[in-house]
Amino acid sequence: MATQMKFNYGGQAVMEGVMMRGQRIFAVAVRDPNGKVLVHKDTVPAALYRGRVSKTPFLRGIVGLWDSLGLGMRSLLWSADVAVGDEASFSGPLAWGTVALSLAFSIGLFFVLPAALSAGIESLLGLQHATFLANLIEGVVRLGILVGYISLVGLMPDMRRVFAYHGAEHKTINAYEAGAELTPEVVQKYPIEHPRCGTAFLLLVVLIGVLVFSVLGRPPLPILIASRILLIPIIAGIAYEVLRWTARNTHRRWVRWMSLEMLEVSIAAFKHVLVSEGELNESEVAQYPLYTPKDKAAPAAGD
Repeated sequence: MATQMKFNYGGQAVMEGVMMRGQRIFAVAVRDPNGKVLVHKDTVPAALYRGRVSKTPFLRGIVGLWDSLGLGMRSLLWSADVAVGDEASFSGPLAWGTVALSLAFSIGLFFVLPAALSAGIESLLGLQHATFLANLIEGVVRLGILVGYISLVGLMPDMRRVFAYHGAEHKTINAYEAGAELTPEVVQKYPIEHPRCGTAFLLLVVLIGVLVFSVLGRPPLPILIASRILLIPIIAGIAYEVLRWTARNTHRRWVRWMSLEMLEVSIAAFKHVLVSEGELNESEVAQYPLYTPKDKAAPAAGD
């Protein structure tokens, strides 16, 4: 029997783990080098996830995107520290400097470069008065770069594991929304696809971008590039509402294989979120201990 959802739970894959987000907390479960599942959790802004903002169309998508970016970065940094064990610590200025460079690279690759390339194609083909066609070419270029980037990154062994954890997150959410028991053996039977997937969101951003940018015409290149960057929040807000609507009106049941160990990590994070929502008891997460810095430095038994 399907669960009547009070909230659109979601999350993302991290290094050797999964982050899940609820109305009150987010929880990150990561398998450490010794094979133990450790969990970190923290609160999320009440005004954003339980207040008026969460009920305001378009605004909730814009604000939520920014907050999700922050939660995702924090979760990735924490998971990196756990995943590498005692070998190193990925934190401080180095970590946030890397995040800033990655964000700048993403904006340049997926927004600035397609705008510049399409402007060149527009001039070459003489499409100065064919606004929609020129913007459609820009969208196709952006989509091609996105698909190519994901395909190339997917060739890296470490990233393949991150993609697999991403699938584990989807299976866990699908199982919960179907009212199933949250155990690896049961969750494994559920589909790896989910209509609220972040990849689907990116594809919607590309499509909606073509429509929004067409309204603005094709200004000179500097203004063209600036408009692509400044309109990211607006397009994201529209894409969020479209994705939210389609998620409530689409039913897919494609079953694929997923590692039980990865599913256990995803379930651990999600169960901690459900405890905060009052849907599970604390005893349900007793086997997934919370991680604190002192746990990492604790002496081994007998020392």
